Amino acid sequence: MPLIVLWDVDHTLIENSGVSKEIYAAAFAALTGRPPSAPVVTEGRTDRLIMADLFHRHQAEVPTWEETEGALVEAGAARESDLRQRGYVLPGAREALEALVGELGAVVSVLTGNIAANALVKLRAFGLDVLVDLAVGAYGADCEDRSGLVPVARQRIRAAYGLPASAPVLLVGDTPRDVQAALANGAEVLAVASGSYDMAALHAAGARIVLPDLRDTTRVMAVLRELALIRTQG
Repeated sequence: MPLIVLWDVDHTLIENSGVSKEIYAAAFAALTGRPPSAPVVTEGRTDRLIMADLFHRHQAEVPTWEETEGALVEAGAARESDLRQRGYVLPGAREALEALVGELGAVVSVLTGNIAANALVKLRAFGLDVLVDLAVGAYGADCEDRSGLVPVARQRIRAAYGLPASAPVLLVGDTPRDVQAALANGAEVLAVASGSYDMAALHAAGARIVLPDLRDTTRVMAVLRELALIRTQG
């Protein structure tokens, strides 16, 4: 059975060092004519929910999603250089992706709250985009709720690779929402405490296995294979 691994982007593969919240703030300002006076709240949510919440908390008229996505695309493209200068690849992330590239039959993509254009910007800034098949990923424009992104990715992978519906899907992420998205869809999850949530919080969310980071590539690969086997047998 092939190994299908879907990665979160922010705080799992990369540290954006605040650039991500600047993108949301810039998109909000472009659409409303004023900067946000309240902080942007992300917490593993999709771009649809992050922006809707921002408009709601500012009692601002909510634009169409097409307008919002367009503003996010422009704001993200304008900050790729800032991201490259201030952000960085999290320890072990590149090595884990490279190891998966060498894994026979592995399908590697993303499941992220970012819209597709900005996921590309964030990965391309550090040369990670060539290590994942972004065409079969699931993104923040696809569904409001993160749990709804798993079926989207499954369908795209099945269509592109001809895999059976029973092929096990593994998520890698740093928030309880990543864990919940996996559990709600019969997927397995490797939780990584590289973001705002510690190992205890990720275990409490239901993660079977939590690692402090991705530094130990051998361990990461062993866990992914173990989780795939559990899902195949379970």
